[in-house]
Amino acid sequence: MRIGIVLFNLGGPDSPQAVEPFLRNLFSDPAIIQLPSIIRVPLAWWIARRRAPVARAIYDHIGGASPILAETQKQARALENSLSTGEIQAKAFVAMRCWHPFSDGAAQAVKQFAPDKIVLLPLYPQFSTTTTASSLKDWDRAARKAGLTAPTTRICCYRANTGFVKAAAARIRATMQNLDPAISYRLLLSAHGLPKRVVERGDPYQWQVEQTAAALVEELGISDAVVCYQSRVGPLKWLEPSTDSEIRRAGEAGKGVIVAPIAFVSEHSETLVELDIEYSKLAREAGVPDYRRSPTVGADPAFIDGLAGLVRKAVAPTGTVSDGDICPAGLGKCLRRG
Repeated sequence: MRIGIVLFNLGGPDSPQAVEPFLRNLFSDPAIIQLPSIIRVPLAWWIARRRAPVARAIYDHIGGASPILAETQKQARALENSLSTGEIQAKAFVAMRCWHPFSDGAAQAVKQFAPDKIVLLPLYPQFSTTTTASSLKDWDRAARKAGLTAPTTRICCYRANTGFVKAAAARIRATMQNLDPAISYRLLLSAHGLPKRVVERGDPYQWQVEQTAAALVEELGISDAVVCYQSRVGPLKWLEPSTDSEIRRAGEAGKGVIVAPIAFVSEHSETLVELDIEYSKLAREAGVPDYRRSPTVGADPAFIDGLAGLVRKAVAPTGTVSDGDICPAGLGKCLRRG
């Protein structure tokens, strides 16, 4: 059986010149700015132009471009190798939401591969309307345009998948090696933030992040751990507590800090710059005696095995599958519930 697997992620600029159009694509997404297109599109252009100099300065810290595509391609090759055994021939394709390679190109490549089955696999462990749902909606458009007709299954989330949790826990344990015995440490489980109003409309992201955190805390056997949210933008109220406020709180308590990103599966500006540079500086200023950051899961074999298991689970049915129970009744934006 020939299986085409489409890996979805946000993407990132591949040069300083790509920063502004990347931001323009990001803020033009109706899942991000929920306004009529006649208002949203010019607003997105204005925001992109205004934020581009700051964003370019951020990417300057990591060579002027995002590493997320290279990271995703490594995951794609590892997943192919894990799955292509026996009667399965698997090929993974990358579809980014806000910069190349886009869904249109991926759909054309999938069509040329001519799979018997297509599995849509977002690289967002927790489902949100702003990430997974947006990517899948764009894929549906691109797939229709390309004339794809192969049976398709969507994987909506894997918030507490055993492979994902074990890989993340292993990275955290490695980061905790050789801790200063004179310091008491606090684990900050940091996820990308989301405006509160998105959650209030039934988005399950916060609940799923908390499910991931609970699974990690159980796996690690750690009691001093806090879920927090990074990357706030704009004047809206965002999910709390914020990662920066928790770093300050740890400093006030004289605690060392270990920050572990739990909603990102690859390194990019929000880990390499925001966590490693900006929050490290904040920790020093806040009096945190030791600041450490756990890497993302990347192509860790346990994580890849977890994804491979999800793909195998998705091969037989069509529609939507996930790794876990359906979201609670109040979270009406859940893909399986909707």
